[in-house]
Amino acid sequence: MSQSNIFVSMVLIPLIFSQSARGKECVCELQNSDPAFPENKLDDVEFTATQCTENITSEKMTEIDRLVLGLQHRIRQLLDNVSMLEKEDNRNLYAAVSLRIIELELAEIQDLLDKLNKTTNNYQQLSVQAAEELEDMEETMTELEKFDHVQVMVKQRENQRIKRDLEHCKAELNSTSPAPTLSPGYCGLGRMVNVSGPITYSLTVYGTSYSFGAWGRDASPAPGDENKYWLVVLSSSNAFGHFIRQYSSLSTIILGIGPTDTYISSSNPTTNTIQGPNMVMYANALYYNCYNTYYVCQFNLTTRSVSTVALPSDTGYNSKFPFGHLGTTYSYTDMDFATDESGVYVIYATTSNFGNVIISKIQTSNPPVLNQTWFTSLHKKTVTNTFMVCGVLYATRYLDKEIEEIFYSYDTKTNEERYDLRIHIKKMQTNIKYINYDHRDHLLYVYMDAYIVTYEIMF
Repeated sequence: MSQSNIFVSMVLIPLIFSQSARGKECVCELQNSDPAFPENKLDDVEFTATQCTENITSEKMTEIDRLVLGLQHRIRQLLDNVSMLEKEDNRNLYAAVSLRIIELELAEIQDLLDKLNKTTNNYQQLSVQAAEELEDMEETMTELEKFDHVQVMVKQRENQRIKRDLEHCKAELNSTSPAPTLSPGYCGLGRMVNVSGPITYSLTVYGTSYSFGAWGRDASPAPGDENKYWLVVLSSSNAFGHFIRQYSSLSTIILGIGPTDTYISSSNPTTNTIQGPNMVMYANALYYNCYNTYYVCQFNLTTRSVSTVALPSDTGYNSKFPFGHLGTTYSYTDMDFATDESGVYVIYATTSNFGNVIISKIQTSNPPVLNQTWFTSLHKKTVTNTFMVCGVLYATRYLDKEIEEIFYSYDTKTNEERYDLRIHIKKMQTNIKYINYDHRDHLLYVYMDAYIVTYEIMF
């Protein structure tokens, strides 16, 4: 092929080679199978963006504020003038003059009001127009992004997200860099300053079918059961469960192999089966809210027997005082259960305590017995979850789809309440349905929209 006589018709494949009759020229035609890039649409977006920038200026954004301030000033001036003229009035001597001055002041105020109304109407129209233009630009850019075959925009957004995560990570490291101060009453670990992770993140063997459930390890295992893990999914209406599944190790629960199932009852739901996703395992017994009652159930996995203890008769159940946030309510979460270094707790609310959180220690005898109780000022329905660490209750709330915040603590040893904690948990799914602390590995065990997740607490 002669290098001096190559004609390229387009710059896209496939290639079609041909040779002229004289044999002195070769023609290379590149044919494009994709539609042409709509440059005119990109030009329209740029033009609209420029117009928006010109129409919406900082001067216009503050014009209404300036008019309102001016109107307030003239009204104050009118009041001062009226007060002064009333004092100077002597048997109607100044009546005509006073009325004329007031008339002029009112006319100026009316002019300001007319200008303010006109400006407000103009800005309302501009706001509606800008919103429509922004929506059109977004739709056009979404359409143009289809031509981004190498996914430059997608990768750019991903890079921006990674940069934000990196900055957040740096901030977390900076916040936890000082050595923790050890204080009495905190099990010698020091104060909780951060939550890192997730360490483990896996979909259960059930897939996404069951979004409510719980999992973890026995807080007081029998010898030989230290590495066992348990899992409960609410298999009926995402509200009720009737069996506990156990695995021999973390790897087997992640892979979903070799489980052992222990049934509370053959039917679900029924008397003494599990209601709600909050439960804990302690000394080979599962503690949970008994079905359709304000009772705590203790199910012994060895004897397969159920013992109960009643909470106060005005305790909320059947979603009277559930966890949740503005976006949703977590059904049947009236009772929460937690374990720490010292045993088992039940967290609940009563009408006599105005729906505020109550903490009761459970004596893990058979049958169980309620022990010491603490009353807090935290309203239960403002909370998404609770857990206990070293005798301190921590409560979480929903910030957004990516972040859950530990914002509150109650120390059962000192009765100190704090609402100023700002410890963030980076979520992998939208809603955290279950949290419990394991004092043996200092991990939070979380059930998050059908995923089992762990986080490490930093002290």
